Amino acid sequence: MKKIRWGILSSAKIGTEKVIPAMKQSGTGEIQALASRSHETAKKICGELGIPKSYGSYEELLADPEIDAVYNPLPNHLHVPWTIEAARSGKHVLCEKPIALDAEEATQLLEVQKETGVLIQEAFMVRDNPQWHKVCDKIQDGEIGELRAIQSAFSYMNRDPNNIRNMADIGGGGIYDIGCYPVFISRMLFGEEPLEVTALIEKDPDFKTDRLASGMMKFPSGQSSFLCSTQLVPYQRVQVFGTKKRIEVEVPFNAPNQMPCRVFLDDGSANHGRFKLIEDLPVCDQYTKQAEAFENKILSGSIDNSPLQDAISNMVIIDALYRSGNTGQLVNI
Repeated sequence: MKKIRWGILSSAKIGTEKVIPAMKQSGTGEIQALASRSHETAKKICGELGIPKSYGSYEELLADPEIDAVYNPLPNHLHVPWTIEAARSGKHVLCEKPIALDAEEATQLLEVQKETGVLIQEAFMVRDNPQWHKVCDKIQDGEIGELRAIQSAFSYMNRDPNNIRNMADIGGGGIYDIGCYPVFISRMLFGEEPLEVTALIEKDPDFKTDRLASGMMKFPSGQSSFLCSTQLVPYQRVQVFGTKKRIEVEVPFNAPNQMPCRVFLDDGSANHGRFKLIEDLPVCDQYTKQAEAFENKILSGSIDNSPLQDAISNMVIIDALYRSGNTGQLVNI
């Protein structure tokens, strides 16, 4: 069976520690090359991860005719420029989130996709995790009644001035890095777009990035609120409230790959807060699932604009949250 041959742009930690090892487990793809700004760095990583070819520049990798698709985990400000370069080199592109610094920049990719015919998709691995398929099924089956509200929290502690997440000029900040997940999940679960958003943002006085943000999104069918922070105790959780039951997702975003994911269902009858366990879902790596889903789209010829349109829609909401946080005003979408 034909396999999709991958090239990796950069030696970013998210790629070398999580995504690349998971992608190597895919049955429909294989990693053939990695490029870094330093050939020595690329050779070292390729040796450690068992990748056949190393390149000392991104241009060299994109010129390789044996590469079908590219994974782009570069810093946020380089997502669009190098995705465009890769697409015009005839490579399909799986680009890390956020796909751009704003919706206007992301929209450039639509013309490039039309021009090149390749698949361009944002790397929201949660969309391919079975735990979220389970949650979506419960909502669509009416088990929780009517979905009315979602509450999310995602935080970690990072005060490293050399970390790209703390560099405002290249797209650092909490909403870009982790607030994008509650936005994506809320849109996915409601199956509709927000009508208006509002946000409170606290900026780090040294980094000038948003280190604490609270956002609210009004949907036609309900509401979603979230907290995200780059300078709080590490934590993540999602609560999904229906008119009959509540779903709690234990590890919603950085789901474990060495133990089952757990999703709880609560009908509110026990006010001491105990849950009925829906089930322990099969152990899987959501980054492997993401790679396989992307590869199968290419292999089956299922290439259209919908993944990119979805990424742009997510950026529209992120833009609006930043605008609200910076102005103190409610923003209509």
